[in-house]
Amino acid sequence: MISRIDHVAMAVQDYDGAFDFFTRVFGAVPCTSSQDDALQYTWQILALGDLSRIELLRPTGEKSFLGPFLRNRIGGVHHITMQTPDIEQAREHLEEHSVPYFGFNDVFDIWKELFIHPRDAYGTLIQIAEFEADDWLSESVKMHPDRKWEIEQSDDGCTATFAHPGGATVKITLSRDDLRSLIRDLEEAL
Repeated sequence: MISRIDHVAMAVQDYDGAFDFFTRVFGAVPCTSSQDDALQYTWQILALGDLSRIELLRPTGEKSFLGPFLRNRIGGVHHITMQTPDIEQAREHLEEHSVPYFGFNDVFDIWKELFIHPRDAYGTLIQIAEFEADDWLSESVKMHPDRKWEIEQSDDGCTATFAHPGGATVKITLSRDDLRSLIRDLEEAL
């Protein structure tokens, strides 16, 4: 039902400070962002290293759903987003296990979501969503769609970068001995 945790969403009052903190201090790469005027908030995906993401949420109006969350704090984890390959299957699974959910949305077939309230998920708001992870990432953190891997040689081996089905890439550094062993294993697999 769940493929992986896609990102942790953090609601913040000082968006510029938080953006600077994660990009300048930790090297996060800005990805997709948008503003929702109806719900009065903006969101920004930041990619951190291999496969890790944070979403910054900021209220843009007095009636934002983030207002009550931020009323007595400067910010914090708002929700965790889990990716599913099939939102309908996820809904059925929750219903079979008597787990209540709310907020089902289907946004032009590019994003389908539902939420589990913190009272039903041990204190954490959980968003379950069906989407293609690479659709929301910066080109700088994605592998070219025609490639599944890239090899960068070094004096004592290589770094292999692989496209990951969860979006973005994964890097593995291999020594010459690791490479010889991998070649043997791959030849046996043929």
